Amino acid sequence: MIKAMTITGAVLLAAALSVYGQGTFQNLDFESANLSAIPAGQYGGEVSLSAALPDWSASIAGVAVTQVLQNNLTITAASVDILGPDWTSTFSGVIDGNYTAVLESVAISGTTDDASIFQSGTIPIGTQSLELKAWSFQPTAQFTVSFNGNTLSAVPLSSGQSASGQPYTVYGFNVIPYAGDPGQLEITTIVPNGNGLSQIEFDDISFSPGAVPEPTALALSGIGGVLIALYRRFAPKRQ
Repeated sequence: MIKAMTITGAVLLAAALSVYGQGTFQNLDFESANLSAIPAGQYGGEVSLSAALPDWSASIAGVAVTQVLQNNLTITAASVDILGPDWTSTFSGVIDGNYTAVLESVAISGTTDDASIFQSGTIPIGTQSLELKAWSFQPTAQFTVSFNGNTLSAVPLSSGQSASGQPYTVYGFNVIPYAGDPGQLEITTIVPNGNGLSQIEFDDISFSPGAVPEPTALALSGIGGVLIALYRRFAPKRQ
């Protein structure tokens, strides 16, 4: 009986820690995708949002979308995408695990189509920061993270590479004022100066009891709060 209670206690503790890690938000690492594999070297097509990004909603230019691209990128049009197993490209890769989300926003001739993903939940009590991994090959690509319509200030914390060599930057966001609050978490790619493309990968969103440092003038001037830039490469065209 004592042994059984010990095991049960350990399970309950692990569950509690897991719940704290994401509050009531779900699928923050995008690993809940339920998709058929795309063979290496091939491009996928449109799949349902519910299968690709369970628990998330998505929009383009403020209009809800129900389809996203799997193992493919548009380059010339706003899109919500998911990259998964066997995705092989010199342009981009999976940041962590089996799946990484991609948001593509485009601005042409004064018309901007921003891509967003969002979901509602409760930030765990005691949370001080939200962290995520992101990467873009465009020097001007930018994104925003907001909670309940309030834009959160981004601070670059560190950089790294996945097991496959995919680079990324870890960003931290101060959420102390919202700890314990229910609301909508939203990630949006934006196009600076109203012209061009912002194509950014996201992965491993998490809540932390640790605080983020104050943004430095250098960080803000270098990335505009959320600039990510590593490589300049040609992307595969949509098939």
